[in-house]
Amino acid sequence: MFGAFTGIVWGLWLGIHAAGGMWYDLPFAMAPHLWHGHEMIFGYATAALGGFFLTAVPNWTGGPGARTAFITTAAGLWLIGRAAMWYSVALPPVLVAVADLAFIPILAAKIAVQLSRRPKPQNVMFLAFLALLWVANLMVHLEWIGVTGDTAVAGLRAGLLTLAALISTLGGRITPAFTRNAMKRAGEPEAAWPATVTSLERAALFLSLLLPLTVMAELPDAVPGTVALVLGIVHAVRLSRWRGGWALRQPILIALHLGFGMLALGMALWGLAGLGLGSEVAALHVLGIGAVGGMTLAVMSRAGLGHTGRDLVAPGPVAAAYWLMAAATVLRWAGSSGPGAWYFPLMLGAITLWTAAFTLYLVAMWPVLTGPRVDAQATQT
Repeated sequence: MFGAFTGIVWGLWLGIHAAGGMWYDLPFAMAPHLWHGHEMIFGYATAALGGFFLTAVPNWTGGPGARTAFITTAAGLWLIGRAAMWYSVALPPVLVAVADLAFIPILAAKIAVQLSRRPKPQNVMFLAFLALLWVANLMVHLEWIGVTGDTAVAGLRAGLLTLAALISTLGGRITPAFTRNAMKRAGEPEAAWPATVTSLERAALFLSLLLPLTVMAELPDAVPGTVALVLGIVHAVRLSRWRGGWALRQPILIALHLGFGMLALGMALWGLAGLGLGSEVAALHVLGIGAVGGMTLAVMSRAGLGHTGRDLVAPGPVAAAYWLMAAATVLRWAGSSGPGAWYFPLMLGAITLWTAAFTLYLVAMWPVLTGPRVDAQATQT
């Protein structure tokens, strides 16, 4: 299921990202950099979220997974939205908005039905995250339609910060849990296992939800900046207790720690930028490439192996892809933080590494995603 839903994303987005230097020749109704930000947040990331939730929620509830017909329909809606955005200059803005905004509601409705079988609050709350993400996208389209004067940039930032909140919550569950399971199987003493602190988890959830709301409300930059800086510190403290040093032994584990580390770093950098220290664009790309790109790559490869019955050991090319994604993050951050002459060479370097990371993922995982399930018991790390 996971591969069937998300596999459509990569080939399209590799081409889009690689075409970054040819934006002037593309048929967008909005500024190219806004189209780029929108499609990575509300295109790429929402497809990855769809694949995750349609795979994970049946496991949470013990119910059946979505049928192929639903997955095909949802994927079709997602593609229609992408096509509408691509040819937005030739279409009425309202039609573009309707096409692009259709995917999240149908995904949320399906998840709500599945969660109704076992409606635990810690899982039902993800519907609120999806609603927040949809509202952020609506803010973008309202400006492009002409209903509002200046909400697109706030909507894009709120959308990215909502994705960061999802990573904080989901990554905050699976990263220590999978590391703990692996250490337990390896015979490590319980005292050495990852630890979570309830007060830190609650603070992270509250601040993660508060942050996009402060951006939507267009409060002075110092307000979301302060919230983000505190949140970045909270994330860093959480991560420090999850035994990342031990996880270095297994690439499929360290990828989760690396993605979460980029979340903490990106949040702190964005907070400092809001307080007048450093480049905001650079910080946003640490969140977008390092946290969103890195964590989706880590979770996709893990789910692809586990749900096809294979051992949870990252193939060599996939393990290399994890580090290429981190390197792409560094290059993109340096491009926006350093001298102007560095910008285009480093940006193109980051695009190349991003593309190489997902190319390695596709080449290594294609036989897994398209082949038959194997009988071997997957190792639950």
